[in-house]
Amino acid sequence: MEGNQSWVAEFILLGFQLSEDMELLLFAIFILLYAFNLLANGMILGLISLDRRLHTPMYYFLSHLAITDVAYASSHLPNMLENLVKHKKTISYFSCTMQMVSYLAFASVECLTLVVMSYDRFVAICHPLQYTVIMNWRVCSFLAIACWACGFSLAIVQVSLFLRLPFCGPQKVNHFFCEIRSVLKVTCGETWINDIFLLADGVFILIAPISLVLVSYMRILWAILKIQSKEGRKKAFSTCSSHLCVVGFYFGIVLMVYMIPDDSNREEPQKILFLFYTFFNPLLNPLVYSLRNAQVKAAFHRALQKRTTL
Repeated sequence: MEGNQSWVAEFILLGFQLSEDMELLLFAIFILLYAFNLLANGMILGLISLDRRLHTPMYYFLSHLAITDVAYASSHLPNMLENLVKHKKTISYFSCTMQMVSYLAFASVECLTLVVMSYDRFVAICHPLQYTVIMNWRVCSFLAIACWACGFSLAIVQVSLFLRLPFCGPQKVNHFFCEIRSVLKVTCGETWINDIFLLADGVFILIAPISLVLVSYMRILWAILKIQSKEGRKKAFSTCSSHLCVVGFYFGIVLMVYMIPDDSNREEPQKILFLFYTFFNPLLNPLVYSLRNAQVKAAFHRALQKRTTL
């Protein structure tokens, strides 16, 4: 891979500089976390699909969130685990491209789904009498399809712009997977168009949704405070606090990674943030919604009772 060339067969993922023993230890830890991610989100999907009491818009969108979490982690974790156990750092150009499409798409879908869930809670608390009319299944299906279509459309645009770029010299990507900004640094073409579109995506996927979520929750908080029943306020706070916890964690990390100006001194902390997000964000959703949500806990107990009676 010497000299100038417009096409490259593979990239070298530098990741973290670790000994082989440490890589094997991390492989054992990471594969356990990945398995727990699949199990926890699978449990949420199973409960929602089997328990008719959870066939509501809120849990419909939660099931999409669980699918997105599993898909996001699966987009690059298997390759990282393989590299750790085999002590290799290479990835083919095609696999790198597919990683970029999948992680950008699923991250965008998750962001938009969280916004839709905020809107669902806003309607449920601020307009309870019209809730079933506004959030009917036709509307819910349209919102879910729109989230997936927008997420994949944005990802395809970003990767299409990437594919036009030439490469030259060693293709060493300073990351543990093909994160698009890290891959753009090893190209030898002009990337200003890519940077503009990444910024535009950041505004559309991060700034605008955060603004909508904040407005929704300000309205929700005001509506909750006007509820006369103490039990009603407690139930509303419980439901919204679970979603707000997930939203805060997700947007907090993504904002730190993408909306702060790029700096070579921040590359290692950013990789750690990505690693933390990759493993713990998919676990946060099922843990928060199972530990803090009475309906999910009740559905879990009903499922256990049905199994013991069989």
